[in-house]
Amino acid sequence: MIIVTGGAGFIGSNIVWGLLNNGFGDVVVCDYMCADERWKNIAKRELNDIISPDKLQNFLAANVDKIDAIIHMGAISATTETDVDLIVRSNINLTSDLWDFCRDNKIRFIYASSAATYGAGENGFLDNEDQEYLNNLRPLNAYGWSKAFIDRKFARQQQEGRGAPIQHVGFKFFNVYGPNEYHKGGQKSVIAHIFGSVKRDEPVKLFKSYNPDYADGGQLRDFVWVGDIVDVVIWTLKNPNVNGLFNIGSGHARSFKDLACATWAAMGKSPKIDYIDMPPSLREKYQYYTKAEISKLRAAGYDKKMTSLEDGVATYVQNFLNKTDNYL
Repeated sequence: MIIVTGGAGFIGSNIVWGLLNNGFGDVVVCDYMCADERWKNIAKRELNDIISPDKLQNFLAANVDKIDAIIHMGAISATTETDVDLIVRSNINLTSDLWDFCRDNKIRFIYASSAATYGAGENGFLDNEDQEYLNNLRPLNAYGWSKAFIDRKFARQQQEGRGAPIQHVGFKFFNVYGPNEYHKGGQKSVIAHIFGSVKRDEPVKLFKSYNPDYADGGQLRDFVWVGDIVDVVIWTLKNPNVNGLFNIGSGHARSFKDLACATWAAMGKSPKIDYIDMPPSLREKYQYYTKAEISKLRAAGYDKKMTSLEDGVATYVQNFLNKTDNYL
């Protein structure tokens, strides 16, 4: 049995698809279904069970001998969330409890960290597990802080000899895009936000730059196709000796203008872009550059090529966003 927390969410539901598509048949989703349409993210899947997070501890206790791995994607993932107590309960306390449960019961544990732990990138984007390096990272929001807290805590526990799950892997996801993100509202990828305008042949809106080193639309991100996330997770499960903290990104920094142009190209249209003011509340917390250093993942043995921005956007637009049924 494999439990995927946050399994009805964006990345989680893609991982559920990947598990079932690769022969991992006994899959349990743990998630709140809420009042949105995230249920559609798993509507096509043949699942063992769906459990609410408030029932998770009882479920774990009752099924401890059946569980092979927990893939922990569940979190408060909005970078704009201001209820820090909620973030602590969901992103720190629950993750710590699951780590302890897996360690004590010899269960494999894969969890979602985030590139948000790197803050503005003043210390680079290295998936370094050194305690001093982790302690020097300065996230720009409470979400990023919660993920950094967990990375530091797990590294410290291992350094102090308090053990770890038999397989323990944390993934620092960069800017992920792809199907099943539609319920995320303002946290959807830029592609999902601008697609409607592209389809209507209206100009898309990107933020102006407030950094003289970057042109309007020239702000850079490492955009990673969600299918690459799934491939890395499946590879990890098939290689139980792999442990540690790893970046998952394309390994390339591309501009938002590149992203918009790729979306227009995927629809066979010439780009139309307008630049708008960035809300003042974001200007002091805005990342102008991210790029995943993925040499550590390569050194661990993952050798599959990452999807290019143009190929990923074309797949997303043509196979999902521009279809009546746009779910995986």
